[in-house]
Amino acid sequence: MKTLLHPTYFPSISHFVAITNNNTIFEVHDNYQKQTYRNRTFIYSPNGKQLLGIPVKHSKGSGRQKYREVQIDNSFNWQKQHWKSLETAYRTSPYFEFYEDEIAPVFQKKHQFLMDLNFETLELMCECLLLETELIKTGSYQRYPGEGIKDLRTLAESKKDPVFGFENYIQVFGDKLGFIENLSILDLLFNEGPNALSYLESQSL
Repeated sequence: MKTLLHPTYFPSISHFVAITNNNTIFEVHDNYQKQTYRNRTFIYSPNGKQLLGIPVKHSKGSGRQKYREVQIDNSFNWQKQHWKSLETAYRTSPYFEFYEDEIAPVFQKKHQFLMDLNFETLELMCECLLLETELIKTGSYQRYPGEGIKDLRTLAESKKDPVFGFENYIQVFGDKLGFIENLSILDLLFNEGPNALSYLESQSL
């Protein structure tokens, strides 16, 4: 079975369950939609679920903008803010220091296009997970995916908050605030480390 996904920012665990257990194709010819995981991800902060959002430049005119053309607004240092939030949330997690040197450079760059950044975070997370997979991109917009392709592009919709029933794992603030499922893959990586891939392989959508 193949799955069709949107490339998103440090994707959610549900995205990586799909990527790990299927051959994945990434939609790169669609229109950009606001309030999705394309430019946001959620982590587990000391106060609970925390949004990390990337500011983007608004397109001029009333027409729709292609996702691949969306540019990041680097007029203020959002990267520094995101990294500081990650340090606050995960500095005491078992594996933050193990992956810190690999992940920190992403937040030291000034990316122009959102999609390029998202694919970089995808590739980086695959490397950290030791997940060998090819990031295949669509050649045209897939309005109706063909036979044998499961359309999971709705996983990028942050307004919806489905319950997947993923297995609990130990989270930094879990004793205080309880388990929160389907956060950014970073949450699983920093808490489970080398066991993260086995966890993903054992989950289903």
